[in-house]
Amino acid sequence: MNYLAHLLLAQPNTHSRIGNLLGDFYRGTRLELLPPAVAAGLYNHRAVDWFTDHHPHVRAARLLFSSAMRRFAPIALDMLFDFCLIKHWRLFYDSDFTDYKHQLYCKLHHDLPQMPEAMARTCKAVTEQDWFGSYAQLAGIQYSLRRMALAGRFTAPFAAVADELPALQRPAEQVFLSFFPQLQQFIQQAAIEQQPVLALERYNKATGKDQSNTAC
Repeated sequence: MNYLAHLLLAQPNTHSRIGNLLGDFYRGTRLELLPPAVAAGLYNHRAVDWFTDHHPHVRAARLLFSSAMRRFAPIALDMLFDFCLIKHWRLFYDSDFTDYKHQLYCKLHHDLPQMPEAMARTCKAVTEQDWFGSYAQLAGIQYSLRRMALAGRFTAPFAAVADELPALQRPAEQVFLSFFPQLQQFIQQAAIEQQPVLALERYNKATGKDQSNTAC
């Protein structure tokens, strides 16, 4: 899942938001040096990714991409799921998406001083350039994927994956509408952030995998 979904599946506090985003910025991080609540958020992020990566419908959806683009499918599908989440927002949440987005931007701006530098730069761009607003349109997802390729984050052919999204929108929505409620239930039952000191134990129990006490 991408940034928006990870933030939605976090707890409504600074440590949780930072921890749940840290999964994309943790290179070189030592978990034993993190505040327990931040580390718990990171384990929650990993649990979200684990469930997503192992879900049979998500795996099948990745195979809808052409063979040339399939290695980029996980990234593209994660972003496409953010589009699906916004489009079907009212099926999952009572709040208005625009109101939620503005409140979230204010919270992320408040959190910036406590974020690692790379995360802070990204979150500053998210809020100032209204990334989540752009994700409400398929063209916004396509633009973001192409921008990532131009920025050199991935190889140049990665940009072409954006061209495949229109044909995949409908099947991706069907997968998302089936998959996302299951993900919500999984995270709720795992309760990884409920007691931060037990986060690792609960992560292991939920995913059935061992995890060392350092990020890798």
